[in-house]
Amino acid sequence: MWRGAAVAAALCLGAAWLLGRGFEPRGRLLSAAELRRHRGAEGEPGLYLALLGRVFDVQSGRKHYGPGGAYEGLAGKLVGRFYDENGAPTEALRQAEAAMEEGLKLKAESDRRKEQFPPCNSEWSSAKGSRFWCSRQSGGVNRDWIGVPRKLYTPGSRGTQCVCVRTTGPPWGQPDSTEHSDRGDLDNPHLEEYDGCHPLAEQCVLSV
Repeated sequence: MWRGAAVAAALCLGAAWLLGRGFEPRGRLLSAAELRRHRGAEGEPGLYLALLGRVFDVQSGRKHYGPGGAYEGLAGKLVGRFYDENGAPTEALRQAEAAMEEGLKLKAESDRRKEQFPPCNSEWSSAKGSRFWCSRQSGGVNRDWIGVPRKLYTPGSRGTQCVCVRTTGPPWGQPDSTEHSDRGDLDNPHLEEYDGCHPLAEQCVLSV
């Protein structure tokens, strides 16, 4: 039972990842024989992967799914059994699609949080200790502000993450607010300053 649930969860995450990376699902139904002709080999018409009843065109991910790629064994095959012998969706497919939808919502929330609190740049050495700093591209998030390092506590998880926090303007999610303290997100209750670092410094050095 656990193994089946784990496989279904992995398939849901896989489908969510494919959708998130821009792979397009195909609308036309394909037979298993037709699908086998789309493994990306020379002379074949394309590179497809079927997952949760959807056929994805993964040509743009050829280095992963094409011949010689790490996942070439998945291409041109139906991954998972979510339709009965008459082609009707099973309860397993409905559950998997619900889980995939939830996964996409979680990913969207994660992306939104990253826009609000981009990860810091960081480095460590045995001689100097840890250094955290912010820039307009830190965390891979391009923006028009730099921010200051803070420890972010995420409910339900252990430990903290260094993030860059906007220091001016209204709080996140209130772009049109006219009544605010002009401190950006500095007053967010899930943030904490680093001991020994100036509250508005763009970098923080924690000595060994």
